[in-house]
Amino acid sequence: MTADCGFKLEGSAFDGLCREIFDTDGAAQRGRFETLCEAHRREFGVCAEAFYSSPGRIEIVGNHTDHNAGKVLCAAINFDTLCCVSQSDDGFIEVKSSGYPKIRVDASNPEFCMSEIGTSIALVKGVADYFGRSGKKVGGFKATMTSNVPKGSGVSSSSSFELVIAEILNVLYNGCDCDAIFKAKAAQYAENVYFGKPSGLMDQSAIALGGVNLIDFRDLENPAVENANWCFDDLDIYVIATGGDHSNLTDDYSAITVEMKEAAACFGKKLLGEISRKEWEMKKQSVRSKLSERAFLRAEHFFEENERVENAVKAIDGKDEEAFLGIVNASGLSSRYKLQNTYSQSGRNKNLENALDAVAEMPYVLASRVHGGGFAGTILVLTKKSANEAEHRLDAVFGKENVFRLSIRRYGAIRLNLEK
Repeated sequence: MTADCGFKLEGSAFDGLCREIFDTDGAAQRGRFETLCEAHRREFGVCAEAFYSSPGRIEIVGNHTDHNAGKVLCAAINFDTLCCVSQSDDGFIEVKSSGYPKIRVDASNPEFCMSEIGTSIALVKGVADYFGRSGKKVGGFKATMTSNVPKGSGVSSSSSFELVIAEILNVLYNGCDCDAIFKAKAAQYAENVYFGKPSGLMDQSAIALGGVNLIDFRDLENPAVENANWCFDDLDIYVIATGGDHSNLTDDYSAITVEMKEAAACFGKKLLGEISRKEWEMKKQSVRSKLSERAFLRAEHFFEENERVENAVKAIDGKDEEAFLGIVNASGLSSRYKLQNTYSQSGRNKNLENALDAVAEMPYVLASRVHGGGFAGTILVLTKKSANEAEHRLDAVFGKENVFRLSIRRYGAIRLNLEK
């Protein structure tokens, strides 16, 4: 079958691409491609020239470490932002996302506008501005998008959107010369400066890189990346939305960063990542009286979590599944009892803790932990792959609409190599 835009959407090549990118066969994805082609032609009056895909992400180990120059183990997933694109010579970026109004941005003059804070147009402008400020080329294109990255599930739908814009500019105007971390920085800049949301670089880096990676943020401007060879194909990965409102939790999130920095200040440093684990162990009792008990425990979590990240990579590379699962569980316990981000007095719900308690009692569940910022939101659950009963049970307890089964995706935000 060939879509109206001329792409061949059947056969072994298309089926192989879909299995590699989306972990499904071609028949399951064909409708998305056909619908996008038709929508693009209807919206812009031209046929699509290429397809792009940008994944969501999960945090496997490394809870609240990136903002203090620590280490994170994260991965790209098979849920994605999919778009078809045609290049234009008028200098304008136009984006039509399913269910949203069309966006139009002057790529050469993406002016910041206060009224656009928190909107998709701010993200497009921010990415284009970062490219321009960095001496990269920018130009026009028309894009039609759809996304199955579940919003509010902690897998970073906004970063997925940012990275697809960055990759389009990379391919169309920069000869594919922009590396993953540059694109991640462009996306982070858009989110921080134009969208108005403070964030570290972990989400964007995971999506730009693809696969499973240890990212060391000791040098925040130039994080070090170590790829892990994911081999645990006998595991199913779930992210479960437990409910709760994030809108009044800003103080909870910022307090973690502030208290970790308070602990670092006791050593004459700005961030905990500037202190070695050995130095912390030697001097931690002498500074304990200078800190609140919670600040001390959060610092303790930071150093232990960095070590867990390193050990998790060793377990993956050594194909030691039992050790890996134990590390994930240990990370979850540390987040709950030392980092203390599974319950918020201001949020006044125990959704996360109740959810973690519930899955801990389920057969087939091998590991679980809070996922992302915490206080409300999502948990990560690993189960035996053959246990369909696990998914049925999770659906029954949390609601099918809140349970998302994921798989690891090797590729970050990319142009798809489709036959015509």
